[in-house]
Amino acid sequence: MELARRLTGLRESFIREMTRLALAHNAINLSQGFPDFDPPREVIEAAHRALDEGQNQYSVTWGLPVLRKAIAAKMKRWYGLDYDPDQHITVTCGVTEAIAATLMSLVNPGDEVIIVEPFHEGYLPAVVFAGGTPRFVPLEPPDYALD
Repeated sequence: MELARRLTGLRESFIREMTRLALAHNAINLSQGFPDFDPPREVIEAAHRALDEGQNQYSVTWGLPVLRKAIAAKMKRWYGLDYDPDQHITVTCGVTEAIAATLMSLVNPGDEVIIVEPFHEGYLPAVVFAGGTPRFVPLEPPDYALD
């Protein structure tokens, strides 16, 4: 079976490559978030409680309603912003998924998508998978500002 043409030009993640090298050479891995401390005790206890209560199933696609409501309340409290948790908030597994979902929702095949350089390695594949055409805009020293 031949791989899809949209994969042409994409390579393995630099982050994964650096992680593998760090493990192979017993080096400190600075490419990913690997905390050298345990989570706060209350987080561990909350996780235990959730598991004890049987909360070990997939949630609805957009995230647990109680979590989306808490996020909306925090946005209101901290920033004065009003968001409807059922219409405006989606919980993802991380920023890479959030960016990919956003691009898949907004970009049509052939649309041009600006990627400001330097950029996170996940941006280009997300644009390509959404069918977009990347347009790179480099930021230059000393101020790294957009013209």
